[in-house]
Amino acid sequence: MSRRQLLKAGGALMTLLVSPVSLAADTRILAVRVWPAQDYTRITLEGADALKFSSQIVKNPERLVVDLEGIEFDSVLQSLPSKILDSDPYIKLIRAGRNRPGVVRLVVELKTEIKPQLFTLPPVGNYGHRLVLDLFPVQEVDPLLALIQKSSPESAAAGQTADAPDTTPTRSERQPELARTPPRALDKAPPTDRDGLTRPKVTRMITIALDPGHGGEDPGAVGRAGTLEKDVTLSIAQRLKARIDNEPNMRAMLTRDADFFVPLGQRVNKARRVQADLFVSIHADAFIKPEARGSSVFILSERGASSTAAKWLANKENASDLIGGINVRTRDAHLARTLLDLSQTATLKDSNKLAKAVLGEIGDINTLHKNAVEEAGFAVLKAPDIPSILVETAFISNPEEEKKLADEAYQDKMADALLRGIKKYFAKNPPLAKSKLAMLE
Repeated sequence: MSRRQLLKAGGALMTLLVSPVSLAADTRILAVRVWPAQDYTRITLEGADALKFSSQIVKNPERLVVDLEGIEFDSVLQSLPSKILDSDPYIKLIRAGRNRPGVVRLVVELKTEIKPQLFTLPPVGNYGHRLVLDLFPVQEVDPLLALIQKSSPESAAAGQTADAPDTTPTRSERQPELARTPPRALDKAPPTDRDGLTRPKVTRMITIALDPGHGGEDPGAVGRAGTLEKDVTLSIAQRLKARIDNEPNMRAMLTRDADFFVPLGQRVNKARRVQADLFVSIHADAFIKPEARGSSVFILSERGASSTAAKWLANKENASDLIGGINVRTRDAHLARTLLDLSQTATLKDSNKLAKAVLGEIGDINTLHKNAVEEAGFAVLKAPDIPSILVETAFISNPEEEKKLADEAYQDKMADALLRGIKKYFAKNPPLAKSKLAMLE
């Protein structure tokens, strides 16, 4: 070996000796993401390879300490503290730094006591290896609190809630809002609507679960211009909720009210916990062909998909849990059995009636992909005791329809059409009394 080669080899050896962190680094962090919500806050670390970690809860004050093994403390991890919002319900701040050679320590300072769940996910979709930190409150958030509490049909008709005085605006005060909504969706004069439908007698509050598809780690379909399905569905659902809550005998609950991920089974579980009379899942999906266009309404199929496209869409939607990321060790076995119980003939009949009513209304504002209700095995439609539909508001993969979906005026029209369909269904199918036992299951 020449003198120059010897010096090079010695220099390389010295570099290794004084840089133990580089020697110990097995992989690198590609991205960090934080999804704060009232239900829970999720932190996601995405790595080039599988991530090794250990964790512990430290008391007084409350902290979650996570050690990442074989990781360099680089600019990606340095950016994590800046991603924490003051409004985060559970995280006060995050400190990150090199703890010892080859180990990066994250210290999550908490605002309150939590029940953490930490788990890893294999690569799927556009994601690499992920380490997920889910910070749940000790007391689970009750979806009932998301409802507007209207104490009785009489007070509801007067616009009162259970714990609030009558603040119903006068007709002149409401006029700007009324002008934005089609008259037949707002006419409350008994005993019939302007479209001639007889209103059922108000005997109790009608509860409708609205399910904005996707969220958080799961963006859903992405349009050519970058429009995200999860944003469109949340916007339409929020507009529809406002309209439903404005009805004297109705209230709505959102399965998610912000940009966070909710597993498919948990969406159904939330609806059952509030004893929902209807479940409406809102989507804006994509297809392999960009020319696919139009709105659709689906119900659960007992036999199989009604078309190849329906089967493709159902498979894609059912993969949401894989992309969004669920901790398979915490699945509720009882809920899983419930969701597999498809002996729900009466519920499916009501689902079909609801779907037809909604399809007839959205056909007035957009081309229909098919003129009939479609069927497929969507996991989110498997509540055995709640009439459930899934609405594809338009194809986000179609450039023309993507523009519609991103347009607030179209979102308003879609919310109005969905409300008209729901009201048309209830005009012919008054809600039945429900046992309180269902909420205790």
